[in-house]
Amino acid sequence: MERTVFIVSDHTGLTAESVARSLLAQFEGVPFRYVTRPFTDTEEEVYQVLYEINAIFQRDGVRPIVFSTLANPALNDQLKRAPALHFDLFRTYLGELERELGQPPTGRVGRLHSITDNNYFTRIDAVDFALATDDGLGNRHYQMADVILIGVSRAGKTPTCLFLGLQYGLRAANYPLAEEDFEREALPEPVRPYKDKIFGLTIHPQRLHQIRTQRKPGSRYASFEQCEYEVRRAELLFRRVGIPYFDTTSASIEEIATSIVQSAGLERRVR
Repeated sequence: MERTVFIVSDHTGLTAESVARSLLAQFEGVPFRYVTRPFTDTEEEVYQVLYEINAIFQRDGVRPIVFSTLANPALNDQLKRAPALHFDLFRTYLGELERELGQPPTGRVGRLHSITDNNYFTRIDAVDFALATDDGLGNRHYQMADVILIGVSRAGKTPTCLFLGLQYGLRAANYPLAEEDFEREALPEPVRPYKDKIFGLTIHPQRLHQIRTQRKPGSRYASFEQCEYEVRRAELLFRRVGIPYFDTTSASIEEIATSIVQSAGLERRVR
């Protein structure tokens, strides 16, 4: 049966949710329903979460699963009174780290996701760069790019660039390959001076056909023949000019981005 998972945090809850989803992804036979309760930092708000957990326990007859990151020990103890399997993602590690490092944790809320952190502004700058150079725009800024992704339309270039900016703080631009680029059999002129920054993305023609059909059904752009032609010519171009490339057909954005970072030897700018 479906299990309810509560993500309870006194800040955004992004850390707790990431850990929870990573762990529970190992249990493919169990469906999960996620309930996120961010900014839970008062007794009243914790009591409300307790009420919700109790209601679900009484309705389903099985304990919900709780992943929490509450910096306040009193609120955390209060939450543990719920009829749930509780994973305290802070207390599990902070005690041992305190003994190892010889100093107590600050107990401050939102240390990782904070606007006062330089990482925050690095992320914003990198995302702004990805938007300003998306789909061949702003090629005058290519000299500032850490990586330039090229490939056919709908191969995953834009979401990968945004992910690289948000999660790695890297400036990623992208350039779409068009039919005239295949005819020249050379890198497009705007990206040609930056060959050492270029990484190609490819995709199986059938998958590309499905994606394009959702966007423009019945068009030449979405036809399988056109998709097959573009993918074949793009991969031929990558091999001819010596551009490393990655198949996005069955890969997640996280996997694509990580492969690019490793292949290009890039360093993460945010932690």
